[in-house]
Amino acid sequence: MIVAEEKDELKVKLKEFFGYTSFRGNQESVIRNILSGKNTFVIMPTGAGKSLCYQLPAMIKEGLAIVISPLIALMKNQVDQLNAYGIHARFLNSTLSKAEITRLKKDAINGTVKLLYVAPESLNKEENIAFLQKVKVSFVAIDEAHCISEWGHDFRPEYRKIKTMIAQLGQLPVIALTATATPKVQLDIQKNLQMEEADVFLSSFNRKNLYYEVRPKKETKKQLIRFLKDHKGKSGIIYCLSRKKVEEIAQLLNVNGFKAAPYHAGLDPDVRVKNQDDFLNEEVDVVVATIAFGMGIDKPDVRFVVHYDVPKSLEGYYQETGRAGRDGLEGICLMFYSHNDLNKLEKFNKDKTVQERENARVLLQEMEYYAESPVCRRRQLLHYFGEEYTEQNCGACDNCVNPRERFDGTAAVQTALLAARQTGERFGLNHLVNVIRGIEDEYVKSYGHFDLAIYGKGGDEDGDYWKSVIRQALIYQYLEKDIENIGVLKLTEKGRKFLNKPHPIELARDHDYTTDIEDEEVSTEKPSSSKSYDEKLFEMLKNLRKQVARQKNLPPYVIFQDPSLEEMATTYPTTREDLAAINGVGMGKVNKFGKEFLEVIQKYVDENDIETASDVIVKSSVNKSKIKIFIIQQIDRKVDLEEIAESKSLTFDELLTEIENICYSGTKLNLDYYIDEVLDEHKQGQIFDYFLNSETDSLEEAMNDENNAEFNEEEIRLMRIKFLSEYAN
Repeated sequence: MIVAEEKDELKVKLKEFFGYTSFRGNQESVIRNILSGKNTFVIMPTGAGKSLCYQLPAMIKEGLAIVISPLIALMKNQVDQLNAYGIHARFLNSTLSKAEITRLKKDAINGTVKLLYVAPESLNKEENIAFLQKVKVSFVAIDEAHCISEWGHDFRPEYRKIKTMIAQLGQLPVIALTATATPKVQLDIQKNLQMEEADVFLSSFNRKNLYYEVRPKKETKKQLIRFLKDHKGKSGIIYCLSRKKVEEIAQLLNVNGFKAAPYHAGLDPDVRVKNQDDFLNEEVDVVVATIAFGMGIDKPDVRFVVHYDVPKSLEGYYQETGRAGRDGLEGICLMFYSHNDLNKLEKFNKDKTVQERENARVLLQEMEYYAESPVCRRRQLLHYFGEEYTEQNCGACDNCVNPRERFDGTAAVQTALLAARQTGERFGLNHLVNVIRGIEDEYVKSYGHFDLAIYGKGGDEDGDYWKSVIRQALIYQYLEKDIENIGVLKLTEKGRKFLNKPHPIELARDHDYTTDIEDEEVSTEKPSSSKSYDEKLFEMLKNLRKQVARQKNLPPYVIFQDPSLEEMATTYPTTREDLAAINGVGMGKVNKFGKEFLEVIQKYVDENDIETASDVIVKSSVNKSKIKIFIIQQIDRKVDLEEIAESKSLTFDELLTEIENICYSGTKLNLDYYIDEVLDEHKQGQIFDYFLNSETDSLEEAMNDENNAEFNEEEIRLMRIKFLSEYAN
């Protein structure tokens, strides 16, 4: 009866402070453990409600609860949320003024503050330890506890000092919480905090509503735009590795009609806060961010998380994907993968210590295996965090929805397990592969492993094949990682039984991304130089161009040039906007010549059931749009061209190139005020007639024509601009 009353009392407090009527998962058991004053270790996936595990006990217990947290943005977000509930929470970090710190300390000593969020750097200061010694502290919560472990994905050296700092405040109960911890990291956290005896509450890492997919990083911008069009209006996060890429992708999305904002540590703090708030308040749909964004952001309806670049670790990947679908509804986790990303990340680590470099390399290797493996993504992730997933098909990852080719792997697994056993279960994957393939490197030599019966038995297959076999043997639990010795693989009981009595095992072929060319730097606006366009449509458009040119008594090139027709035959524009986006067209030409071309393309698309430009065109913002606008404005004001060039530090040749680009994009420019100064009417007419009767606007051909012998290159270029402005635009 008493137990029932206690349960009811806890639920009353839950409803009173947070408005919820019931607990989720392990929350209630964790809270009871903390209330009883015991050390507690909580491993709970993102979105499962970790914060409540220490927030509710803080309200119930007498005194002040200290929450050690690594990120200022995370502290602010949580304090704002608690204050909205009417809970007196504050934070102590480097953003506060002296006056604010003095006021905070006074309130904490008076007992009016219930939760105090502190950065480990702030807690390490003597004056703050002295102040907290005057406060009645109820317990200490260590959020993002994986930061303690140098084997984790986000190691912070200052986290290693936390136990010493807490000891100065007395014998206090400690609750450590993390969303991502492998068995190795879990052990490291408990050892460092000297809480090996702590009660451990491990929730399942399985987020059933998330769909995991990995795609090759090929035509990535085009793939991304298509994906976002399929999820228009939904909330999502796109993670990039660099600030530059964040800015570039955010701009790309806005140009293509999506409401997107960038977020990274290099932005002005006010802009960063505004962009985060706009996302939370649904003013923007998509945030493009570095990993600085998202920790503790409690937005339940994020429908997708895209990794534009490969993350540094599976822990980071799991934590970031965990921000999708926190309300239990749809969450799509898409990662674009390329070996090139892994190479870039390796380079980032070159200035680290040897040990840190090695740790980072191991984490990257796990990322590589995950991306390329044919095994159920969910099974791989759960296995990485020490949890077994027994379903044959999760139905919610690309490897299960589109299974890879399978083969009989019985003999291969047997070979891999024998290699582990015969080498004494003391080595890692790469060494086992070398032994199996018969590669005599320095380690094989020094350990004499070339004398083993298994040596060279798998020489017919390459290293990638054997790596895949060993990885699948790990995931299917015939092998296991040695927690104490990083990288070492040992036989499991299941593996020993298999060697004694083999049974059929099916394995699958890895994804092969080596044939995929990453084309990240290739402009999506330029048509390919090879004949990748639809030749039949191209011929139809050329014939139409000839008809229109005849009707208007103009050379065909004036209507549209060949590269423009090639691009039309590649992307099939069917709207005025799509046609205007083609190189060398612009809205001016669309208004003048576009109608008939759009009709031909639309008819061809309908008859052949073709994907149109609205699906495949990626609009990019023109890098030099500001200079183009400036030039147009100056020409409208009849400013001397030499003066325009000088004001923008351009040569006259560079200025003419800019003017030609503007003209070829369909904008009409009136250079008469300048041309009349350098060429008399007769000479202008002579060049004008040449272009009117020529089949091409080639500058080289115009220069070589004997009738133009008296003119220099600049004069011909100026007249070509005048001619195209009057007839083409």
